[in-house]
Formats: sequence, structure tokens, C-alpha cells
Amino acid sequence: MIKKIRKLTTGKKIFFALLIGFAVVCFWRGVWGLLDEYLLPNDYILSLWISIIFGASILILTGYLSRELL
Repeated sequence: MIKKIRKLTTGKKIFFALLIGFAVVCFWRGVWGLLDEYLLPNDYILSLWISIIFGASILILTGYLSRELL
């Protein structure tokens, strides 16, 4: 797989990087839109705090687990 990627021309690499970047942005735009719509839609501030706490918890947990795997 890595050999196939190395054989790609610079133009194709740039195209695929832009395409993947666009896909990631679209995905997260959809996730944020759904969270705004369904995670406590009547209390915006509380929804933000829950999102921050949930996201930070995931980051801390995955950071801890990745250190354990190494």
C-alpha cells in the first residue's frame, strides 16, 4: 500500500489530500450540526459544557490507552 502511494504523482497526492480534507470537514460539520440539534437544544451553554467534558474525557482515555499499548 505504501509503495502505491509513493508512486503517485505530486498532483494526485495533492488532489487526494484535498479530497480527504474536504471529507473530514464535511463529516465533522454534520456531527456538530447533529449535536447542536439534539444535545440539549434548549440549553446551548450546557450543551457546550457537556460536549467539552465528553470530548476531553475521550482524549484523556485514548491518551492513557495509547501509552499503555506502547
